[in-house]
Amino acid sequence: MLKSMTGYGRDVQTLNGRKITIELRSVNHRYLDVSIRCPRVYSFLEESVKAMVQSLTARGKLDLFISIETPASEEVQILLNTHVLERYLEAFRVLRDEYSITDDVTVTRVARLPEVFDITHEEADAQSLKEDVLCVLKNALLQFNQMREIEGEKLKADIMERISIISQYVQAVEERSPKTVEEYRQKLEQRMNELLVSVNIDQQRILTEAAIFADKTSVSEETVRLKSHLAQLVSLLKSEVPVGRKLDFLVQELNREANTIGSKANDYEISKTVVELKSEIEKIREQIQNLE
Repeated sequence: MLKSMTGYGRDVQTLNGRKITIELRSVNHRYLDVSIRCPRVYSFLEESVKAMVQSLTARGKLDLFISIETPASEEVQILLNTHVLERYLEAFRVLRDEYSITDDVTVTRVARLPEVFDITHEEADAQSLKEDVLCVLKNALLQFNQMREIEGEKLKADIMERISIISQYVQAVEERSPKTVEEYRQKLEQRMNELLVSVNIDQQRILTEAAIFADKTSVSEETVRLKSHLAQLVSLLKSEVPVGRKLDFLVQELNREANTIGSKANDYEISKTVVELKSEIEKIREQIQNLE
């Protein structure tokens, strides 16, 4: 099933005495970009979390938040990082002595500096915590993907409707194109009759000119390719795997053929149809930017 790149999922569970909350949201992006935010002490979980996300998501800019509330009985250690602290104090002395900046350093201010303290939790079993987090993540991803599938189906329905409209425009171009040649032949003959009133008109010459015009303005190859691209679009929309990039390429090809028809067809009606056709192609392009 097609999925949108826009989605949201959240799950909260209390496992082994820990309350684990995972929330994730994503928007469209050319590639898969996963950003994980969790307490630094649990950074060892990031690799496993990212691997699970990547196994179920192909594209999108995804932000994932992990919160772990531990039992009050779990021991927490706060250690002073003396190496970092000494570097800070040395920098403060330089500011005071060389730049005449007032020394107003306090314990409270120093405590707020990054990396001054190392906070660690004593974990009885890191593997158990990882399994619990992945269990919660699995449920959050389930909600996330369900939302993306619902949105993906809406996008698919809209695109299919526009494909149908484009097909009608292509048919209109195919029906109109041969008429332009006959109209050109008639106008050419009329013009020559007006200019050469007393001279017999060479019908073969008129037919030759009409044939040259038909060759220059023929869009049959372009309409055939347009119909082929539309059929491929329909096929990809029924795919079970991510096809966003392939769809994007096909839409570029649709636009290329439409431009060619517009430049070749020396006819107002066809030109007007091409404008409408390109408008629908652009709407499809905008929609598939959100498909995985």
